[in-house]
Amino acid sequence: MNNNKINLLGLAQAAGKLVSGTETVVKAVKQGTADLVIVATDVSDQTKRNIENKCEFYDIPWVQVFTTEEISIALGKKRSIVAFTDRGFVKSFQK
Repeated sequence: MNNNKINLLGLAQAAGKLVSGTETVVKAVKQGTADLVIVATDVSDQTKRNIENKCEFYDIPWVQVFTTEEISIALGKKRSIVAFTDRGFVKSFQK
């Protein structure tokens, strides 16, 4: 696990630049406010396909990285799908 990247999730959440949870992330994807979707590596195949299809349809990049536990610890609540809503955080995450 890359600690800098996982810590970035918590920073983005504190700054109000991260949405979390499947429904909220899908809404952000549809509205075009999601800049990068992050899906945990241990989500079900159906959940992964659903997010992948939405992201591809709306042309939003997505990655599958971290476990649900790692994301949950970083955010302080159980989550397996999150999305950055700020390109600055996305650039930092992709370094």
